[in-house]
Amino acid sequence: MTHDPRPLAILLLGPTAAGKTDTAIALHERFGCELISVDSAMVYRGMDIGTAKPSAEELARAPHRLIDIRDPAESYSAAEFCRDAHAAMAEITARGRTPLLVGGTMMYAKRLVEGVATLPQAAPELRQRLEVQAERDGLEALHARLRSVDPVAAATMHANNRQRLIRALEVFELTGVPISEHWREQHRENFPYRLLSIALAPSERAVLHQRIGERFDTMLDAGFLDEVAALKRRGDLHGDLPSMRSVGYRQAWEALDGAFEMGELRERGAAATRQLAKRQLTWLRRWPGLHWVDSSAAEAGEHVAKIVREVGS
Repeated sequence: MTHDPRPLAILLLGPTAAGKTDTAIALHERFGCELISVDSAMVYRGMDIGTAKPSAEELARAPHRLIDIRDPAESYSAAEFCRDAHAAMAEITARGRTPLLVGGTMMYAKRLVEGVATLPQAAPELRQRLEVQAERDGLEALHARLRSVDPVAAATMHANNRQRLIRALEVFELTGVPISEHWREQHRENFPYRLLSIALAPSERAVLHQRIGERFDTMLDAGFLDEVAALKRRGDLHGDLPSMRSVGYRQAWEALDGAFEMGELRERGAAATRQLAKRQLTWLRRWPGLHWVDSSAAEAGEHVAKIVREVGS
């Protein structure tokens, strides 16, 4: 076997509530890996309970980079994540340590490994016009329009994903080329790391669904609704921001707006989280060279450690 001189990087992915944080902390303490969060919601300050962000005690034991780096009023793109993650990985490997990227935002992980498509910068006037169209005609109308010009891209995004819909239409209008074509032709950088990819997930869907329900209950007991209410009281946030569209936060915001009875929040939030987990698992099944570990098994942690020791050496 040809020796690969590139430094090792470990990617620990999995659906929500699979146990990734505990496993990552254990790997940090066992092998000295340094952790980088791959989570599009944990980047936001003040969004702690609903993101299942590692506690202050856990972060003291195992610091995570790319947590609490943005205000919820700001956006954070996959391109920005790639820039920040590559910088963190370079700093970690320069000190002879191994970067361990842990999370469930699959788009971030994919863009990190494959590179980011070269796309035109946002055009404020065009963006504003598309925003007005979204308000006037509704997101379903925008999604229908995207299906007509770029069915490939439309199939990858939900009709309620305002940010991605508008961006896809914006790119098409600016370039005359569907954004899916840009994705296909994107420059794939030579990933400068020897990548070990591990997926952590219960082998039985029912087990994952039970964990999701239990975790949402724990969040509610910990004051999740109060957390969202405090964000709402700031006055500069709204339900269409990327931060507030995060799973759980969207449902809590709507409940506080009176969109449905407060007693429905638990089931609506858990259902949305189950759908998120389903999408995450769909991504993972297409991920090349993935080492699957059953996180519900008693020896799951040892299994992950064995893969890191044997495959990563």
